[in-house]
Amino acid sequence: MADFDLHKFLINDQPYTFLFEVVVRVLIAYIVVFTFLKISGRRGVQQLSLFEVVVILTLGSASGDVTFYDDVPVLPVILVFVILLLLYRLTTWAMTKSSWFSTLIEGEVVTLIAEGKYVSENLDRLNISEDEFLMELRLKGAEHLGQIRLGLVEVDGQLSLYFYPDEEVRAGLSVLPEAHRQCFTQIPETGLYACNRCGTTQEIPRYEERKCHECGRNTWSLALNKKRV
Repeated sequence: MADFDLHKFLINDQPYTFLFEVVVRVLIAYIVVFTFLKISGRRGVQQLSLFEVVVILTLGSASGDVTFYDDVPVLPVILVFVILLLLYRLTTWAMTKSSWFSTLIEGEVVTLIAEGKYVSENLDRLNISEDEFLMELRLKGAEHLGQIRLGLVEVDGQLSLYFYPDEEVRAGLSVLPEAHRQCFTQIPETGLYACNRCGTTQEIPRYEERKCHECGRNTWSLALNKKRV
């Protein structure tokens, strides 16, 4: 077994004076990334578009390399920053001139819930698990879809909900996890049930097995009609 080399373990073949250079490199990288965020005019990560996230990751990769490796010069990283900034400005300008290009870069708002049920054709467009989406609805204060007049997935992935007033709340699919709501393929008691896939409500008689006329699925939960608390 080779002897343990503490110097190599801590700093490899660099002199300890390189630690001061690391401090300077980190400071430069920090200023470059901060300056980009400042110039871009954004206040937080949630406000970043997909394009801006790509720019930040690219800049972060370049600044990370210059931080740790002594053979990576600083000037190319500054050039990367300048090019990315120009690319960002060019892209944002093109987005103001073309709605098609803006949609291509940032995406579009997706209507996911309308009039108390899911918009079926938009369900498969979203890269999100059912459990994660139901969690988002619960965190927004919804107990069932019948409370929601309109649900939009914004271009940044955030969920915007517009609720019915209490007097207009209708029966809808529960957004509770399956551990807190029963699901049936054969209906145990006659009543109003909601399709677990799209939220469509139907009056179904006892012991019947029925497919949803909207999406063709056959799993149901008892529809809720509670008002918001």
